[in-house]
Order: sequence, then structure tokens, then C-alpha cells
Amino acid sequence: MGDVIRLATLDDATVVHDVSIRGYKPLKDMDIKFVGATADLATVEENIRRNANYVLERDGRIIATVTVAFPWALGERSIQPYPFIWWFAVDPEFKRQGIGTALLDYVEQRVLVDQIKAPAVYLATATRHPWLVSIYEHRGYVGFYEHEYEGDNIVFLRKVLNEELFAELGNVEVLVNQE
Repeated sequence: MGDVIRLATLDDATVVHDVSIRGYKPLKDMDIKFVGATADLATVEENIRRNANYVLERDGRIIATVTVAFPWALGERSIQPYPFIWWFAVDPEFKRQGIGTALLDYVEQRVLVDQIKAPAVYLATATRHPWLVSIYEHRGYVGFYEHEYEGDNIVFLRKVLNEELFAELGNVEVLVNQE
């Protein structure tokens, strides 16, 4: 059957919740307070209802999840006019197999570039995590804003997906003061 990437439905919420909680366990153990590490089932269901929550299935089993939140869904929490990647988790049983890379590549290219025509995308992570910032930088994300959240220094990183369109629109500064 192989790997399939698709939008999550409410029927997937229990499994998405399980993958998220287990995938975010290392961050929770580091006391990094990300929603994905502590969310309850109702929060996962709300995420699926409000945002584009993608899952990667292998042989019918959900093994990774990532959410694309659009500025209109984030409301005042949106600090850029671009889609926001968050709640990205891979089942620990499948770590270091390229699953996360495949899912992010799909979302960035097939969804955001090919379908949405987004000039850029952004995400956020804790600066004290030992490798997340460098992983995203390796993928072409560049830090543009830092903010304190729940006692952690959070860095927002942006990746330009369409250079020409991004240049036409201009480099948008942070839209909202998150303090």
C-alpha cells in the first residue's frame, strides 16, 4: 500500500492525538510547553476543524502529522500574512526514516507552492531545543523574530517559497506584537 499523505478528518483525531503526544514527548520532557505536547482530544479535534492538518499514513497507519494554519484561522495570533506550520510530529517508532522530511516537502511544495501559491511560510520553535532550529535552517528557513512564550525563547523562522512573488509583495515585518 505504501505512504499516503492526506488531510486529517475528525475520525483521525484519536490517532493524531496519540502521535502528537508521543512525538512531542522529548519536548515535554525538556519542559518546552508546546500545545502538541499537552493537547487533549478536544484540542486536536478543534485543530482539525480550523486548520489544514495533514497526516502521513504508511500501510493505512498514521505515523506523522503537521498542521498548516492560515492567517485568517490564527486571527490576532498571526504575525505574518503567510501560512504557519505547526503541530508537526512523527511517531517515535518511525523517527530518522525521512518521514518528517517527506511530509514537510509535500506540504511545502504540493500544497503551499502548487495549490495555495503562497510566497512564503513560517513556523516557530524553542531556541533551547538542541537541534530543531538547525534542522529548519537546513531546510531553508531563516529566523526573523524572537518572542518569549511560557518562559521559553521562541524563534520564528520563515522560508520563501516563491522568490518572485515574495519580492513583489515586499518583506513583511512582524504584524503583531506578541507580548
